Parts: sequence; C-alpha cells; structure tokens
Amino acid sequence: MDNFKDSKNCKTGKQSIMCNVKSCRYNMETEHSCSLSEIQVAPKKGNCSQTEDESLCSSYRCKNC
Repeated sequence: MDNFKDSKNCKTGKQSIMCNVKSCRYNMETEHSCSLSEIQVAPKKGNCSQTEDESLCSSYRCKNC
C-alpha cells in the first residue's frame, strides 16, 4: 500500500488521514484523504493475520447508500 505524505502537515504537527477507499462517502479522491477529523479503527472479526488486513475503518460509510 502506498503511503502519501503531506509535508505541510508534518511541519505543523498536524496529522492527516490518508485514504484510497473510493466507495466511502468521506473519501476525497483528488487528495487521497478522508474528510473526517478522526476515525475509529477496529479489528476484523475472526482475523488474526498480523497484516494490515486484520483491521478496518469502522467509520466507513458507503458513498452510494
């Protein structure tokens, strides 16, 4: 997975939420970021893979639902 860095936010001490989930209503596609100021990350039930697919964004909401 690609990591996008915003040097402006790094210098000012702000954190940003980078996201490429185009089906989420909070995704800002042109900036590859999330419009929420914070998100909830949760474990996937029954998954103990010790890789990034073990967790998910619980703040996800379907864009077209």
